[in-house]
Amino acid sequence: MGLLTETNAQYYSGQQAFIGDNTSVDFKCTFNTDLTSTNFIVKVNGSLVTNYTLQTENTVRFAVAPATNDTIIVELNKVAIENNYGSYEYISLNDIINNFIVAYIGAGKLIPSAKRTDVMFHAKRGLQEFSYDTLKSIKSQELTIPPSLSIVIPQDYVNYVKCSWIDNAGAKHIIYPTRVTSNPTELPLQDGDGIPSQDSDGENALANQSLTEEKWKNRSLTTNFQPEDYRDSTNEGLIGQRYGLQPEEAQVNGMFTINERTGTFSFSSDLAGKLIILEYISDGLAIDLDMKLPKMAEQAMYMHIAYSILSGRANVQEYIVNRFKRDRSSALRNAKIRLSNIKIEEIAQVFRNKSKWIKH
Repeated sequence: MGLLTETNAQYYSGQQAFIGDNTSVDFKCTFNTDLTSTNFIVKVNGSLVTNYTLQTENTVRFAVAPATNDTIIVELNKVAIENNYGSYEYISLNDIINNFIVAYIGAGKLIPSAKRTDVMFHAKRGLQEFSYDTLKSIKSQELTIPPSLSIVIPQDYVNYVKCSWIDNAGAKHIIYPTRVTSNPTELPLQDGDGIPSQDSDGENALANQSLTEEKWKNRSLTTNFQPEDYRDSTNEGLIGQRYGLQPEEAQVNGMFTINERTGTFSFSSDLAGKLIILEYISDGLAIDLDMKLPKMAEQAMYMHIAYSILSGRANVQEYIVNRFKRDRSSALRNAKIRLSNIKIEEIAQVFRNKSKWIKH
């Protein structure tokens, strides 16, 4: 039996058609995408209708049975259709768990018994670890930097990959983090002797705003520096007593810091109003849609689960654990090579640039 379950109309157009018979009120859809209350519409003979309810297993139930030969169309919205495109290259984490239980656990197999919850735990941990350095798990958001110069860290954020502002031609200009300033994690108020003051609960009283952040936000972007400005070339207290520019400052794309106290990215004022793309890593477990694995890394996940289960058990011979450790390492290395998506033609095209003469 083939693995494709959707028709071309379901995959490309996000539509599934039924014919009424004046008796049936339930119509079960077979989209790969689960129906929700907001991701689809229903039309009868081309007209939008609302006299239905969504039941379990993607079933649409009408209050009154459609008439004989009525054409019922269940149509996904644009976002749901786009999310479904390219889905065949992935396998869900639930299928990974089911396949592992069938193939690796049971009488006469190396793992005679294991709880489904144990398999699920190691599968989720494996997906997290693979997401950091193996899988194509980079997400991105298109955002506009507001006058506050801060944007909130995404809900499923683990670490950033790259931040860029977009020019009028749509090209990216990389924004680099800066080491010149930082964001304090606490803002205790002090008395005249410099000792932190306490509130009525005995906890340190905290300021509402960081003075360091305010100074960085309001710094001059011209060459008319104040004597205390670290960029003033006449200042004898230059950072590191350096000569000339700091390389990380010798660019015009702006800078950012990550403010752990407020949970935001903070940008320099020359980026106010700019359109940016924030690329970041998630762990693959934030939402159900993320809990899937590229099929090219499927075997690596099976080996990871097997090794994790065996290494955590008592009375398992060490040579068996080491064997599965090597199998896991080998499968993970193969997955990285496959997912690197190296194309010989593309490499050759880059190498052709080497034949250009650089004239001085």
